Parts: sequence; structure tokens; C-alpha cells
Amino acid sequence: MRELSVATVQMEPILGKLEENLMKMSDFIHRIATEQPIDLIVFPELITTGYEIGPRFADMAQPIPGPSVNLIAQRASEFGVHVAFGMVSKKKDVESVLYNTAVVVGPEGDLVGEYHKVHLRGEEQIAFRPGFRIREVESDIGPIGLMLGWDLAFPEVARSLVLQGVEILLVCANWEQSQAEEWRAYLRARAYENRVFVAAANRVGEEPSYTFGGQSSIIGPTGKVYASVDEPVEGYAIAHIDLDLVRREREETQILQCRQPTTYREVVKKY
Repeated sequence: MRELSVATVQMEPILGKLEENLMKMSDFIHRIATEQPIDLIVFPELITTGYEIGPRFADMAQPIPGPSVNLIAQRASEFGVHVAFGMVSKKKDVESVLYNTAVVVGPEGDLVGEYHKVHLRGEEQIAFRPGFRIREVESDIGPIGLMLGWDLAFPEVARSLVLQGVEILLVCANWEQSQAEEWRAYLRARAYENRVFVAAANRVGEEPSYTFGGQSSIIGPTGKVYASVDEPVEGYAIAHIDLDLVRREREETQILQCRQPTTYREVVKKY
């Protein structure tokens, strides 16, 4: 058995307050890791800054590694856990280019990997440059797939990661409460259609134009909801999962082996 203990954190960041948000993240890590053994903690998208800060993203963007990553990596090392979270990042040599980024740090305090959001929605297209690569992140707990927010609506993202060997997808999100039904449907669909675990952390709270819905969940390859935070309040869901279930389900259903890629040309055509 390849068992993991996974937590998805449902948190409300303070808009534009980087240090306060990092401290709140640190408190969650401490609380979760001291209550029970844990292997992986997942935080929402743009959790270090909040969502609706527009031009101020440029002032709050940091390189990777950088101060925010280093702080969370230190906390991960203190408690021997992997931590995934969302932030706004920039390249050291091109500071005017910003990305909506997911980062994973490891139990040794190391940077495990990062991913730049590919599918930007609405005003995100003004603030950020889209990523251009979807690839797995190699870690001590196996290959991890990172997704951010609206990436969840595009089945190509999850399938691309699964074809690279991923058995658990981490979704860091700022999903609106008005679209909660869509959120739930996508999470279960991505798990079902790929026979994969999905650990999804969605934020809560309000900003000037948005109300976020939470419903952070951990879902298995048969669509089973292992744990969830059902109310739009701060908290976390924890589940103990067995990654061997992914292999068993894929062998039984042949969901990947029965694909017919040569017939899917329309999928990769530019609209």
C-alpha cells in the first residue's frame, strides 16, 4: 500500500496583506501537522495576496525561490510535510512579467516544483502571462499534478498530467460561490475520467466583486468524496488515501489503454 495523509485548507486571505497571509498559512500548517501525521497540505490559489488587487500584483510578485517560498519551505521542513500553495510570481530577469503560480515545497525545505497557470480567466488575462507547459512535479510521494482555478474546467489539463504518470491532482483555486455546482461537478469528473485522486483547496470570503465558495474536497478515483469542508468557512479537510487504488482502478477499467489518440485531432486544433 502507498498511503498518504492529505489536507486541503480552506482559508480567507486578507486582500493585499502578504505578511499576514503567510502567518495565517504558517498557523494552519502548525495546527494540522501537530494534530495528526500528515504528508501533504494544499492551500488555495493566490493565497498569499488575495485575488482582486489588480495593478498591485506587480508590487507583491516574488521570484521563486524568494521570501514567501522560503518561509513556507521552512515551515514544511519544521513539520516534515509537503506544502502546495498559490502565489503571484515573477522572473528575476524579467520583472514586468507576472504569473499566477502554484508552488510545491518539500519536507526537507526544498523547492519541489512550480506551475504557471495556463488558462487565465477574465481580468487575470490583464494581470498575468499564461503558462505554456503542463508537466508533472516529481516528489518523494510520487509524481504530482498541479492545477490552478479555471484549469479545472479544461479536461485536457488533467488528462495531460495523468498521461505523464500522475496519480494525485492538486487543485489550488479561487472559485466563486455562485458556481459551486460547477466546481463540484468538475472535481468528480476529473477524478472519474482519469481514475485519479483529486485534492482541491478553494478559498472562502469576499472581495469587492467576488464571493468565494470553498467546498474544498479530497476525491478518489471512483468519485468517492473522502473528505470535504461543506460550509463556506475557514477550515480544512483531511483524508488518508491509498495511491494503489489508482492503479487497480485503471487496470480494471482500462480507461487509459482504450484511448484512440489518432482520432482526437480536433481536440488540439486552435479554435
